[in-house]
Amino acid sequence: MKGTIKLLPGEPNEANRDYLPEAIKGSTMVVNENGNNSHPYPERLREYSETVVGEAASTWYEYIPASYDGSRPVPLVVSLHGGLMTGWGQAIYTSWTHIADREGFIVLFPNASERKVWMVECEEKTLEIIGKPNPEGFYLHRAPEDPADNHDMQVILALIERMERTYAIDASLIFIHGMSMGDIMAGQMLRHYSERFAAGSGSAGMTWPEVLWDAAGEPRCQPSPVSVMQSRMEHDEIPFHDGETGMFIRSNREFWKRANGCRSLPRLRIVGENNLAFYTGEQADFVYHEVKNRDHGQTFDDAELVWQHLFAKVVGGEANSPEAQGDAWSVALAAGSRKAYVHQRLVEMSGPAFLHHKLKYHGMNGDSIIRGSYLMTPVSFVAELLGGQVTETYEGRSAELTLPDGRTFQIAQGSIGCVVDNRVESMLCEAIYRDGELYLPIQWLMCRHLGRLASACGDVLYITDHYAELSLYMAELIQEEILR
Repeated sequence: MKGTIKLLPGEPNEANRDYLPEAIKGSTMVVNENGNNSHPYPERLREYSETVVGEAASTWYEYIPASYDGSRPVPLVVSLHGGLMTGWGQAIYTSWTHIADREGFIVLFPNASERKVWMVECEEKTLEIIGKPNPEGFYLHRAPEDPADNHDMQVILALIERMERTYAIDASLIFIHGMSMGDIMAGQMLRHYSERFAAGSGSAGMTWPEVLWDAAGEPRCQPSPVSVMQSRMEHDEIPFHDGETGMFIRSNREFWKRANGCRSLPRLRIVGENNLAFYTGEQADFVYHEVKNRDHGQTFDDAELVWQHLFAKVVGGEANSPEAQGDAWSVALAAGSRKAYVHQRLVEMSGPAFLHHKLKYHGMNGDSIIRGSYLMTPVSFVAELLGGQVTETYEGRSAELTLPDGRTFQIAQGSIGCVVDNRVESMLCEAIYRDGELYLPIQWLMCRHLGRLASACGDVLYITDHYAELSLYMAELIQEEILR
């Protein structure tokens, strides 16, 4: 029987501007910003310090749920903190301890060995800038080429072995997760020691493409297939790589898609600000997750999403939620593409969608401003989508759409009006006749008359039957991978 999650009240410190205020440790203080949200220090979180590799002592934190009694093997989740943070900081900035209370697994939160910085494999450009000792004490390690010589990696492996000796751990259900630099380190562990983990995930930490790919565009290492979930933040940025966040996201995603044999189109699920793409691989799966309107960090429910959409599937042998099948009713469209992604399958339209701008120019002395931008699709596509029929007149410059329930919508070239069941309504913009096709703003019909919800980002429009906010890089994924 599953345990129960209970959130405890905390004491907000709204004056705090520190990344990780030390006063939180062992207290009920909580902090909130658009990237990091904490909960009170868990009562069952325990700190340990011991030499496990080499001569220096390592520090780590363990969370053992109240349900654990050692009578049966349980999963182990290893969660790695971000740069300049600690294991206990990771424990309060995630909900892993809450999910452990419900599911009964154990969580390990290690500290990085030196300066709160993991020994990650890094590109030369960044190492040249922040890879040398400085008075502030924050600089990156130069990781050894051989993972066997990487102290942090060996400490993580040694701590896993120690946990297996100390507790009843199911060796086939060891997972790894990380945030920011911890995400980069988790990915590094998966690339070099994938056989040790059942699955892995990370939030807001992207490995440098130079580390993943050689000059010929081939992977620098060939990990054994392992299911991976990557969480990205829409407003995240890459230090010293202005404007290249999208390229980093694609590079990291493509590495694991290729490693796991993910060749088919993903299933899309967008609910609220969470944008998800589920890839089924020939050897292992991959899940892409992006959070709309979120800055660098990890969401408070990141652990829940990772457990629900990936780790629980490995534990139970099947998907824990029908959400992994994608949105049952959804349409994705992109300007310039004749393709539409309808209910998780590609269909061809009779003409390409395009973006039309609604202008104001009256009283502006010849100038104009854009008041709205709307994706236009052929009325014939709307009829096919809804199971309706189209009757054309005036050589296709006027059309009447009849839905299966008998409702009618009549539009004409150049008119913003639509005759809906013999009543006049204004659409978002005028109907347009182009290349033998009459187009209308599909968003208006779907939202105004069919109760659908639409979200646009750039040149991409996503329509579904529930609240959904399309994010920047998910829009790029749809445009470049699906509707290209």
